[in-house]
Amino acid sequence: MKQFKIAVIAGDGIGPEVINEGIKVLKKVAELDSGFQLDFTYFPWGCEFYAENGRMMDDDGIDKLKAFDAIYLGAVGFPGVPDHISLWELLLKIRKSFDQYVNIRPVTLLKGAHLPLVDVKREDIDMLFIRENSEGEYSGAGDWLFKGQEHEVVLQNGVFSRKGTERIIRYAFETAKKEGRSLTSISKANALNYSMVFWDQVFEEVSREYPEVETASYLVDAAAMLMIKDPKRFEVVVTSNLFGDILTDLGAALAGGIGLAAGANINPEREFPSMFEPIHGSAPDIAGKGIGNPLASIWSASQMLDFFGYESHGKIVLDAIEQLLLEDRVLTPDMHGTASTSEVGDRVAEIIESIILSKV
Repeated sequence: MKQFKIAVIAGDGIGPEVINEGIKVLKKVAELDSGFQLDFTYFPWGCEFYAENGRMMDDDGIDKLKAFDAIYLGAVGFPGVPDHISLWELLLKIRKSFDQYVNIRPVTLLKGAHLPLVDVKREDIDMLFIRENSEGEYSGAGDWLFKGQEHEVVLQNGVFSRKGTERIIRYAFETAKKEGRSLTSISKANALNYSMVFWDQVFEEVSREYPEVETASYLVDAAAMLMIKDPKRFEVVVTSNLFGDILTDLGAALAGGIGLAAGANINPEREFPSMFEPIHGSAPDIAGKGIGNPLASIWSASQMLDFFGYESHGKIVLDAIEQLLLEDRVLTPDMHGTASTSEVGDRVAEIIESIILSKV
């Protein structure tokens, strides 16, 4: 029997509440498939940990996480801890330490989810964003000179290496080729005359190796407009760290709301663990009320199953989310329902069991 070890960092706010439902779903899938087993180990890291210990995670936290096959993250951030500390000392520290250079965020409007656009068909919103996840605008390079003085100067540098740029673009081409879909690159070469000109050049170079993949390239501002006016033109999308971060939040609004937005941070070579998370944040205003939407956490659990090689089970989890949305009975308040976080998780688990048993 295959055994996968999963490190759980439930984090802050609604993180523990929603991550519990994702684990409930993962346990249900494993229970119904005798071919693999999932072992969960919990780590109490996050802003509460920071308040008590002055750090977001144990000093040897990265060494502890190396032993796992995957990391399941709830949410990071809480009032009282500056966002740049909670982000850089936990989430980005893990991404960079484990070379999780591929960020995958699906922007797919499931049946039953709210369609916010007019004159757009539901099937027109089906994008897969592949975001560079290790350098670019989030490299952390820069300086703060003459701090606090009237002539202070702040420098924030984007770092685009040949290796980092080429490998994410190549990964995107391989994905588009495998799925038989087009690939769109999003940059801003007219204004960023070094980094984005370089990005476009590398995209063009790599594209010559994939003549079977239809390509397009847009400036980021035009892409934001076209995602709303004509979303069907976007299938697989590759872009930089910053642009991917912003555009996928726009994508979440197009695909039913932030409560359905999931993300995977992948180390494709599997030398280090990959990390799976909802991207909605810790929502401290509703923490402890038991009404946080767990569907993004459950969707990220589906991505984890895909990563482990159980794509059929990953699809069943997505099918279960879609059925839940179509039933329109067990939904949290953000989706105009009255159900609790745990009730949504219970119902998804029930649907998964029904789907799997019907195939036996």
